[in-house]
Amino acid sequence: MTVRPLLHAFIVFGALVSAGMRLSEAAEQSQHMKAACEKGTATACNTLGLLYMKGEGVKQDDTRAAALFRKACDSGDAGGCSNLGVVYAEGIGVPQDDAQAAAFSRKACDSGDAKGCFNLGVMYVEGTGVQQDDVQAADFYRQACDGGNAKGCYNLGVMYAEGTGVQQDDAQAAAFSRKACDGGNMKGCYNLGVMYAEGTGVQQDDVQAVDFYRKACDGGNARGCYNLGVMHAEGIGGQPDNFQAVDFYRKACDGGSARGCSNLGVMYAQGTGIKQDDIRAVNLYRKACDAGDAKGCIHLGMVYQVGRGIKPDDAEALKYYGKACDLREPKGCSYYAKLKTGRR
Repeated sequence: MTVRPLLHAFIVFGALVSAGMRLSEAAEQSQHMKAACEKGTATACNTLGLLYMKGEGVKQDDTRAAALFRKACDSGDAGGCSNLGVVYAEGIGVPQDDAQAAAFSRKACDSGDAKGCFNLGVMYVEGTGVQQDDVQAADFYRQACDGGNAKGCYNLGVMYAEGTGVQQDDAQAAAFSRKACDGGNMKGCYNLGVMYAEGTGVQQDDVQAVDFYRKACDGGNARGCYNLGVMHAEGIGGQPDNFQAVDFYRKACDGGSARGCSNLGVMYAQGTGIKQDDIRAVNLYRKACDAGDAKGCIHLGMVYQVGRGIKPDDAEALKYYGKACDLREPKGCSYYAKLKTGRR
């Protein structure tokens, strides 16, 4: 159960554009937006830029969108500056230019746009368009967080956990993870669950860990679902419940957790919490292994070796033991050597 790393990605164009109006609503009023922009309403220019970017209510035109973001920014709309920074970073409608991306993200941030602050933090972490500087990155993530940007809170929490750009402080890491979680960032909820499970920065509390993993899982975080499966299977934070464990492993697997697929395969193979089914187990082991889970590869090697749910095939068993070994799983190397040499 490990803490997730930093998010190294820009926040792109938001669905909320002005005065609580959504893009779909604005598209129905594109002519009104055009008139308002022409009269100098900066927020209308930004909204219109988003419509051209998405091709909603108007013909899609990236160049026109970038020009409207610039007009909005020049007229004092911080959201326009933020969006202009993004199009320069991505090279959408303008030539790609990291220095310009940083300049407009900074202008947005200076005007109170939390997304601009977050994006500038990303650029300082990566040294993109600016000289790499973790201290500056932490400062801009803090500004983003203070402005209500949950991803900024999440990244600042990670930096406190790792001691990157700030003095290492688990209590601060927990505090910013909580703020991220409260703001709807599911990775923040997951990390807070990890901290409660391990007693890092907070008093150890398995019940709280379960609650935060559940919140993360309900929000689509596959690792949260996987950890919930483990806790239900082992009776951590409550009574053991293999049926619940199966449900959470399945949700984790469906959400892209390779380890969730592998553990679900084990449950099928053992008939624990679900009707025994070797064929389903094999399919889940394969899915896990294909996604890079070494234990899934080992399980798949074992079923090929003994012929459980599949025709026995030592060559295939060797292949999957070897893949587990390549993934740095010692048991994979050991099983490969034993099968290869004929040792028991």
